[in-house]
Amino acid sequence: MLGFKKVCFESFGYALPEQVVTSEALEQELAPIYERFGLHVGRLELMTGIRERRFWSEGTKPSDASTRAGRSAMEHAEVSPEQIECLLHTSVSRDFLEPATASVVHDNLKLPAKSVMYDLSNACLGFLNGILSLANMIELGQVKRGLIVAGESSRNLVRTTIERLLASKALTREEFKRSFASLTIGSGAVALVMAHESVAQTAHRLLGGVVRTATQHNHLCRGSADTGFDRDAQMHMQTDAERLLESGCALAAETWKAFRSALSWSGDVIDRAFCHQVGAAHRDRFYEAIERDPSRDYSTFEFLGNVGSASLPLTMALDLERNPPEAGARLAMLGIGSGLSSVMLGVRW
Repeated sequence: MLGFKKVCFESFGYALPEQVVTSEALEQELAPIYERFGLHVGRLELMTGIRERRFWSEGTKPSDASTRAGRSAMEHAEVSPEQIECLLHTSVSRDFLEPATASVVHDNLKLPAKSVMYDLSNACLGFLNGILSLANMIELGQVKRGLIVAGESSRNLVRTTIERLLASKALTREEFKRSFASLTIGSGAVALVMAHESVAQTAHRLLGGVVRTATQHNHLCRGSADTGFDRDAQMHMQTDAERLLESGCALAAETWKAFRSALSWSGDVIDRAFCHQVGAAHRDRFYEAIERDPSRDYSTFEFLGNVGSASLPLTMALDLERNPPEAGARLAMLGIGSGLSSVMLGVRW
């Protein structure tokens, strides 16, 4: 059990790319492969529920996106740069291998020299791991306020995936299937200001949560070597989507049971739950595994795709903005990432 008594969520901030890329448009580019395998346009949306995703404009770096979201979160929280004592950059996407992308965001936001900063990356679970790391520092009294950011960019991955598939003269149906998940990835950025209760301007308390891992499944989703965000980097990802879904849902069920026990949230007392956004099949199977009604879920995969580490917190930020919860509402953040690992956190709004 990970428990906190002094940690508050102050405000989310986010940024969305302007360029919308439909699933149909990507399939039109893959027409020669679809013809070879007897597939029909519309398959991508039919299988995933994703009708579109977004790309940042050419030249936009992960740090640029994270900076936009971070500035938005600070403005909504009404805090100045001098008040931020810790910055964690938690996305899969990074500007380069060295130095930390956090250093670029730190400079962009003009945070003070005393502010701790570093990158923290763990596939789609990075942002929630960042929440835990910052919460620990706040609970221990090491910092009063901190900022978590994530800026995910999918353009290079999607473009190089399509180019690689089209260039392959001996592409098999199985190879195409293992690359299919890469076409669902979208771009976006999100940030969160957290604070010690003594300086917090809200009563949105992080109560705690649990962590569970199943690392024997780390081979089910593998990305290319970490070379940073060079525009010429040949990014690629191979995913055994079916086994990843099955193993992920089994881990989610185990984590969910421990989570509800740790917070004593028995029965249907959770007012809202936010899960990692992968697609329709994942959403339905995920909620089936934890025996929760999927119709109560607020989803963003339909128009954002899978936005990596930004997916869950970005979905939460959009829903809180769209429909602010009542004071005292119980909110659950149900995270899972390839590797496999899961973090589930409870917030009393």
